[in-house]
Amino acid sequence: MRLRISAVVVTGAVALTGFAAPAVQADDKPSGASAFKAAGGSSAFAAAGARKPSDDITEGDTKISNVVFNAGKPVVIGAAKSRRATVAFTAADPSGIKSGVAGLWRGTDIGNPTSTIDTDEGEVPCGAGARVTCKLTFAFDPDTRLRNSMAGAWKLAVGADAKDQDFALKTKAKTISLQREARISVNAAPEPVKKGKNLTVTGSLKRADWETGAYTGYTKQPVKLQFRKKGAKTFTTVKTVRTDAKGALRTTVKATADGTYRYNFAGTSTTAPVTNGGDYVDVR
Repeated sequence: MRLRISAVVVTGAVALTGFAAPAVQADDKPSGASAFKAAGGSSAFAAAGARKPSDDITEGDTKISNVVFNAGKPVVIGAAKSRRATVAFTAADPSGIKSGVAGLWRGTDIGNPTSTIDTDEGEVPCGAGARVTCKLTFAFDPDTRLRNSMAGAWKLAVGADAKDQDFALKTKAKTISLQREARISVNAAPEPVKKGKNLTVTGSLKRADWETGAYTGYTKQPVKLQFRKKGAKTFTTVKTVRTDAKGALRTTVKATADGTYRYNFAGTSTTAPVTNGGDYVDVR
């Protein structure tokens, strides 16, 4: 699935008009000229200074600052439940701000994106005054919008239209991360165990599959086996174990003292980190 975001450029004003829809068809006719299609040089881009589509674009004295996406954290999305994330930014212009917009995109430049994701609202009013805060919301729904290939890094574009037709567009305001939620389990056996005997510590690492609505094994991943001795406050790493072809974990250790074993996964660019409370072992 490809979602699109149209950057509307009309007589010097820029707005990113949101559509949560499949790829643009040949007969689609969004209002204004799409900046994604106008990468080769629409009149509006030429009027803005013949900048490359990947550059920030400003007309007049409109300014954008203080861009924050999801409180600075990655968006972690499970297998079935939708998640929402808010982008907020400051927009300023002496004449006042008419509206604000935002969108996520991938590709070499915003004029020719490989994929896009829009906000729920499209274009929103940001309030009265010469300096305002614009807030928009993204909805990430595994049931209808997400594919596993959409996990990873995205560029965030934000724009603001002023009441006097000035505008500002930041095409790479932030790089944000969409991550698949991970789950991890652990079991140490036998329990209780004699001191010096082998303990077998098993478990599994799974992550959300946005296309099937289930959690599936995350294969060939390094996971830390950690131990916290009874009475201690912190875990220490015992060894690193790799998941097998089904995401399973299995290793053996010598039982030395009462304490808790857990598996700890550091995460990847596409999958969130995860750990668990662990499994307490009584050593006799």
